[in-house]
Amino acid sequence: MKVPAKLLATAAVSTLISSAAMAQSVEVLHWWTAGGEAAALNVLKEDLAGQGIGWEDMPVAGGGGEAAATTLKARVAAGNPPTAAQLLGMQVREWADEGALGDLTAVATEGHWADVVPSALQDFAVRDGKWNAVPVNIHRPNWLWINAAIFEENGLTPPTTWEEFNTVAQTLKDKGITPLAHGGQPWQDATIFDDVVLGIGGADFYRKAIIEADMDALGSDTMVQVFNQMRTVRGFVDDNFSGRDWNLATAMVLNGEAAMQLMGDWAKGEIVRADMTPGTDILCVTAPGTEGSYLFNTDFFAAFDVSDDNQAAQSALAASVMSPAFQEAFNLVKGSIPARTDVAPDNFDACGQKAMADIKEAEANGTLLGSLAHGHGQTSAVQRAIFDVVTEHFNSDMSAEDAVEELQIAVESAQL
Repeated sequence: MKVPAKLLATAAVSTLISSAAMAQSVEVLHWWTAGGEAAALNVLKEDLAGQGIGWEDMPVAGGGGEAAATTLKARVAAGNPPTAAQLLGMQVREWADEGALGDLTAVATEGHWADVVPSALQDFAVRDGKWNAVPVNIHRPNWLWINAAIFEENGLTPPTTWEEFNTVAQTLKDKGITPLAHGGQPWQDATIFDDVVLGIGGADFYRKAIIEADMDALGSDTMVQVFNQMRTVRGFVDDNFSGRDWNLATAMVLNGEAAMQLMGDWAKGEIVRADMTPGTDILCVTAPGTEGSYLFNTDFFAAFDVSDDNQAAQSALAASVMSPAFQEAFNLVKGSIPARTDVAPDNFDACGQKAMADIKEAEANGTLLGSLAHGHGQTSAVQRAIFDVVTEHFNSDMSAEDAVEELQIAVESAQL
């Protein structure tokens, strides 16, 4: 049988990358240090090891990636960037604008990434026509995780609006049950803020207020309602929430120490590790008021500008990340869904299958929105400004009206 020339060319390029990458290694900076996250990352390490490529691990603890970002800046400033670094969408753009990223266009073209990666992700991975980063997954931050046994024992049903959430949470609190597991870190506070903005204002308001930073939206009565709801939520967390890592908050729900958690689907990695079933033991519903909309964040491995000797291994890393087999295996462990649209949902749990169906609907309806809390809604400067106001309000007696005023000032200053 005659082999098509295109396949021969593809095989030749793949062989070249594989041969050149042999006996090399990749140094990867990341913040995947929680149990479920580390297990997911091991899938990639093993895949590369099978190609003879070593893995130099550079983990920097901190669920939101702030510490990792600081470490990365120091490495790049010293002229010693890693082969790749885990970055969120806006960070990829900012590093690309600095001219610090390498070029994955050849491997992306060979792999036909543009045909299978959603356009919303390509908006971050491609700059000036050049692929700078490879998407690993698609996370959905606007999930509400529920301990099914607690709800069943107390005759409760999952809330679909913030009003219902408040009623359910107050019922639990009156019975001596911590309604909401939460970790008092800025990115976790902002995760709830994302959910409340979207749940109360809807997709159009979220786009105006968060993605466009429209001053009228930021100063609106709707935003006052958002901060009033944030104050109500603050009354449903336990007294020891300050500084708690997200996975410890997840463990509270798994152990029955709390009934609910507002957190992204990376929480599924912890659920699976605890031998519990997502969608059965721990229910997954969209955050109150957000059904029909899909907040997303994607972990990218950004390719930094490295020496010619390391580029083959870098390309091999990128090709491995985008392979359908890896995308399925990794995301089954991580709790996210593949960054490729052509991966079948059959092997994913009920929560994953819902996410895969919902994201297609949201993309079609224009309600697929980048998450502020997770680096896809605003520049780093504006994001930090909003974080500061949200966390200050959450941890003080600041009124909603004052918070809205501070929010406008902070965002406007960050844009200068």
